[in-house]
Amino acid sequence: QLQLVESGGGLVQPGGSLRLSCAASGFTLDYYNIGWFRQAPGKEREGVSCISSSGGSTNYADSVRGRFTISRDNAKNTVYLQMNNLKPEDTAVYYCAADGPLLLFKRCLLSPSDFGSWGQGTQVTVSS
Repeated sequence: QLQLVESGGGLVQPGGSLRLSCAASGFTLDYYNIGWFRQAPGKEREGVSCISSSGGSTNYADSVRGRFTISRDNAKNTVYLQMNNLKPEDTAVYYCAADGPLLLFKRCLLSPSDFGSWGQGTQVTVSS
């Protein structure tokens, strides 16, 4: 059974850093685009970043570009989201999601409807 598990969330002060992990079980991530999304209370789920199955293509929301970095280690079946210079407006539940399996390159887009499998989420709170 395909399962995604997020970890690494927590409470951090503004300007701090966190690294989120998305570990897959029951399948190999090699053939999946992986996305990170977030949802703050009272707001719609929004795309944060995504990475293609090979890792050769990435995409970022304007609000996080230059501060967040997505990467993947297919050998560890894990995708990471390094978040630096965190701001209070980054506070949300962060979810990872998988799109695939993909036999050909597919550019990843920050659209939740493209992703069929989701993790349970991890809370990130940025506050002093």
